[in-house]
Amino acid sequence: MARTKEFDPETALQAALELFWERGYEATSMSDLVDHLGIGRASLYATFGNKHELYLKALERYLETRDPSPVVMLSQPGPALPAVRGLVELYTEDSIRDQRRRGCAIVNAAGEMLPGDEKVARFVDANWTALETALTSALIRAQAQGELSRDRDPRALARFLLVFLQGLRLVAKGPPDPARLRDAAAQALTILN
Repeated sequence: MARTKEFDPETALQAALELFWERGYEATSMSDLVDHLGIGRASLYATFGNKHELYLKALERYLETRDPSPVVMLSQPGPALPAVRGLVELYTEDSIRDQRRRGCAIVNAAGEMLPGDEKVARFVDANWTALETALTSALIRAQAQGELSRDRDPRALARFLLVFLQGLRLVAKGPPDPARLRDAAAQALTILN
């Protein structure tokens, strides 16, 4: 007869995400995960696979639990440019409020694991492509609704904003300086005028 799990996999996955997010992949050992999650090594492997597989699942969990989702924010009906501005402001204020200076788990993964880890590279690229696509779509809608000049290139603007937002998350991991982040965001938003 098969044994039933003595732990909640969703709770364990969230705990693994928190540990990876706090320490990074390399600095988190399987022993750390076993201790932090309170799960036996065999159960951990049976449920999540090896450390790398668990890391990828934790990154997926990070994306699934982001609230609000940037893609959902940008795809709401109505004026599009306020949604784009709101996203920049959200990233800025979230970065300022991040007292533990963990940054973005996806940016952290890119900084720690790339180049060299194809699975993480695909994951990061898919995430950034989804955000770029959502930004591009919102900016195309903004043009169609007369909110953004027709002479602007929505894709180029979206790419700039994507790079800016990821850089913002990285800078926020350093010594706290809310003015630096807010001033940079204000300048970034001028490209939408």
